Amino acid sequence: MIKCQACDREQQPRLLCAQCGAPLGAGLDLFAALGLPRKLTIDPARLEQTYHDLGRRIHPDRFASKSVRLRDASLRATALLTRAYRTLRDPVSRGLYWLELNGHKLADNNKSVPADLAEMVFEVQEQLADLRVARDGSGGEAERLRGAVDERRTELHRMIEGGSRELVQNFARWDAHGGANGAGRDALVMELKLVLSKIAYLRTLIRDIDRELDSAQAA
Repeated sequence: MIKCQACDREQQPRLLCAQCGAPLGAGLDLFAALGLPRKLTIDPARLEQTYHDLGRRIHPDRFASKSVRLRDASLRATALLTRAYRTLRDPVSRGLYWLELNGHKLADNNKSVPADLAEMVFEVQEQLADLRVARDGSGGEAERLRGAVDERRTELHRMIEGGSRELVQNFARWDAHGGANGAGRDALVMELKLVLSKIAYLRTLIRDIDRELDSAQAA
């Protein structure tokens, strides 16, 4: 139970007091902070609207002249709401948080990259190494390699789009069957880890490519 600093009503932890609407500053999971059910599929428009509506109601400026405790509750509620919105609006960070919320870590039983992706990681690193060498020389080789690396980046973005579609499908299965026990639940967890790991590796490769292309452009 938590007591509202504005009206003294004791209640179950939530973002806003059920009696007077003042911020409670309670510790909540990120779904509860936004008043959302614990489902992985979220309507982005609804999420954004909810975030802005709640943000206006708990904004610290509204409580600047109130008691220290109420101002503190407003600050804590605002920080929690902002974290919840930033985490849940991105499907990847939402999936990672979901794993954490359910007692899992991305690295658990998933420490190796799938063979096809590992091969691509090696190929990209080779391309980037060749580009670095060519950049220090002369002629059109550097330009040719920049074009090849840029094509690779486009390919990686397409792969991320495919991974994102897999993530959406996994989310739908969780929402439909997330209460399952045993092998069914384990399979969903493993699938979620694999998709998130894949997207994380692809994003890292794209960052490496962007960094190297920026350096090549500046040279």
